[in-house]
This record gives sequence, structure tokens and C-alpha cells, in this order.
Amino acid sequence: MSIKLKCLSHTPLRGLNDPGADVVKEVDDVLARSRAEVEAFDPELIIVFAPDHYNGLFYDLMPPFVIATAADSVGDYQTMSGPLSIPRDTALDLARHILDSDLDIAISHRLQVDHGCTQTLEEMTGSLTRYPVIPIIINSVAPPFGPYRRVRKLGEAVGRFLAKLDKRVLILGTGGLSHEPPVPLLNGAPDEIANFLIAGRNPTPEARAARQARTIAAGKIYGTPESAQTPLNAEWDQAFMDLLIERRLDEIDDFKIDEISKAAGRSTHEIRTWVAAFAALAATGPYSARKDYYRAINEWIAGYGVISAEQA
Repeated sequence: MSIKLKCLSHTPLRGLNDPGADVVKEVDDVLARSRAEVEAFDPELIIVFAPDHYNGLFYDLMPPFVIATAADSVGDYQTMSGPLSIPRDTALDLARHILDSDLDIAISHRLQVDHGCTQTLEEMTGSLTRYPVIPIIINSVAPPFGPYRRVRKLGEAVGRFLAKLDKRVLILGTGGLSHEPPVPLLNGAPDEIANFLIAGRNPTPEARAARQARTIAAGKIYGTPESAQTPLNAEWDQAFMDLLIERRLDEIDDFKIDEISKAAGRSTHEIRTWVAAFAALAATGPYSARKDYYRAINEWIAGYGVISAEQA
């Protein structure tokens, strides 16, 4: 057994509303180094903890955790479309293990995933199918949310399962850090928006283009007085990354959902994927971690960070 971890921010605006060329090059360089490390590791299995942004999961049935035995990418925001290469039997074995660990998780045999899952998978492997991958979707944008301790326990259960495999496993966490894109809330939404949030699957190309245009427009004014969205919080991001690197995962149980939303933005809860990823690694034994990159990038509506870790 050998396990490595990469946690990365993702952003739908990469390539659509970029910052200056020097910042783009910084990110391109760190992603190239990360991908080279993944290719050198040559994982036999990838576990990706990811959010969904009302593309595969809606309020007609919004589970806190979902594991996929088969999934297709919707191809939003310039990401690849098509099926992921999921080892069905292993995914089912993992689902049974999680359930046996007294944790409830939904199972999908036909999940749709979006850029929250696929952008990082593409950046790290160049493909949706190069390596076997099991997606675990953690609700991070659709309140109400379960407590962070539940996310930590989910990660620990996954880690105990991985510890029994004689495989090279890469754990990916994709999301966050501080950010608040123009994602609507169900509470108080007009009927048209509420209907989308409840059952908006398979939108028309025109509807998807309009959604993308709204996100780009929000990115162009994000961080300025014109924007109504919660600004990025680099100090909060750095403190969270330090907590993971310093193996202070027990502090995560004290995270307060409302406090995080106010301090760093409602979509900051995508850090739940990082929490699960690090909890999974920690469940296999001591680890060492390093911060590869951080920059608050308003144009991408993202506190953009990259962390790597491995068994010590």
C-alpha cells in the first residue's frame, strides 16, 4: 500500500476570465509539477472527493454524501465530457465498508459530475479515463449541511478501506478555498430559480451558456465595491491550509458552518472535500504535507491553493 494526496482549488473561470499572464503561469507551473508527480507515482486507483454545483444533484433528492459506481461528466466550463473509468466492484465494496462504519452514503449507478470533480482530475491526469477513479461527492453548496465531524468520519472510513488495499492510491480533494460565486439559495428564491435548484438536470445549451455568462460577469467585478459577494479571505485560507499540514484535524470538529460562510463565503464549504481527503490519509497512519501554492485570485473567484501530502 502506498498513498499520496493532492488537494487543489478548482475554478470554472480558468481560461474564461484569467488574471494577468504572470499569475496564470504560476498556476500552470504548479499544476505541471503536480501532474508530473502523479504520473511518476502512477496510481492504480484514484479516490476523488468533490462537490457538485447543481449539475448532478438537486433538491429533489440532496444527499450529503454520494459514491458513484458509474458517472459521466457534463462537460461544463470547458471540461471534458464523457464517462469516467470507475471500477464498479471496488466502488461497491467501498460503499459497503462506509455503511458498515455507521455512516450513511447514497449510491449512484448513473451519476452526472461537473467541473468540481473533473477539472482537477483532468489537470492531474490529462484525462477522465487514464486511471481507475472512484468519485465521492460531498454536498458543499446546498444548505443545510451536516457538521464537519461527519465529513471527517467519512474520510476516516475511506482511509481504513484504502489501508486494506495492496495498491498505489492517489487521494484528490477538489474545491474551495474561500469563495462565493453567484450560486442562488433555495430559501426565498423566485419560482424559476427554485424549480432549477430542485430539478434542473440536463439544461439546454442556451441555459448552460447563460449560467456561464453570469459566472464570468461575477468574476469581472469580484472583490470590488460593485460585487455583492463575500470577498476572498487569504488569512482564513492560509490558517486552514496550515491546520491540515500540521495534522491538527481534531480541530475540524469545532468548525461552525455559519461562521465559515460569513468569514470566507458560502461556497468555502467545498473545503469539506479537503477535510475528507486528509482524514482518509491520516487514517492510514502519520503523514507529511507541504503547501505548494496559494494566491487569492479575484478573477477566478477563488482563494487558489494546492497542498501535497503522503504517508510519513
